[in-house]
Amino acid sequence: MAEEPDDGGPKESLSEKVDLEARVSELEEELQYAKAETVNIAQRAARDRSEALKYGGASLARRLIPAVDHLSKALEATEVGEGADSVIAGVRLTLEGLKKALESEGIKEVQALGNDFDPTCMEAIATVPCPEGKNPGSVIEVIETGYRMHDRILRASKVIVAEGDS
Repeated sequence: MAEEPDDGGPKESLSEKVDLEARVSELEEELQYAKAETVNIAQRAARDRSEALKYGGASLARRLIPAVDHLSKALEATEVGEGADSVIAGVRLTLEGLKKALESEGIKEVQALGNDFDPTCMEAIATVPCPEGKNPGSVIEVIETGYRMHDRILRASKVIVAEGDS
């Protein structure tokens, strides 16, 4: 058997092994950091979702609080015997404020009166013979106003629809 030349094989092999073990140790440490970061991100996302659900209505609430104040003042005015005109004006201002608050959140009234009946956003609670000057299938009275938020119906309008020939 021929002997292989001594090129420091075992020493070099030991050095490579130490380097590889050090590299494996580094990679394991990086993996632990990555796992910890993933857990932290998941916890942060869960906390953010929870807070969004809990405080999501805060913006609308801030806009509605002045309306509550106006209604309180209107009630106080009736208790101290102020005129009905001031109470009516206060209620009117409150209603306008509420509508503006809803609109600022993307909530709008469904415009039904005089329009053709649309079953996607209206509920016909009655039909009546078509009055003169109206089109069959048109809404002649709104019993309860409907609302939509962007493209989603929150509540359908309850309407009375004209039927038959005009």
